[in-house]
Amino acid sequence: MSIDNIRKKRRIMRHARVRKKVSGLANRPRLSVFRAIKHVYAQVIDDNIGETLVAASSLDSEVISLASSNGDNSKIQIAKLVGDLLAQRAKEKKINSVVFDRGGYRYHGRVKALAEAVRDGGVKF
Repeated sequence: MSIDNIRKKRRIMRHARVRKKVSGLANRPRLSVFRAIKHVYAQVIDDNIGETLVAASSLDSEVISLASSNGDNSKIQIAKLVGDLLAQRAKEKKINSVVFDRGGYRYHGRVKALAEAVRDGGVKF
């Protein structure tokens, strides 16, 4: 088994352990983060009905246009733009508070940048 497969398996196990305790409700949905090699994805999910309420990713046209207009196209900067966009969309749907699910990733780098951008956008966790 390669080192990448071992890391992925460990992350999935950590995520499953956290998901036993963290779930999103209608009044306080779950903010889930997925980090791929090139992109970052975030969703606000109501686990009772199993529905995604709000989503944003680095593949959204708004994020791509903002990233290209800015000089800095680092992954952390793009994660901040995704967090800003997600907070804006959550505010439009009147979502003010969420439970943060880091997806088994350590709270640093892109995950931390996205979370802080969502907080700065006015969503509490």
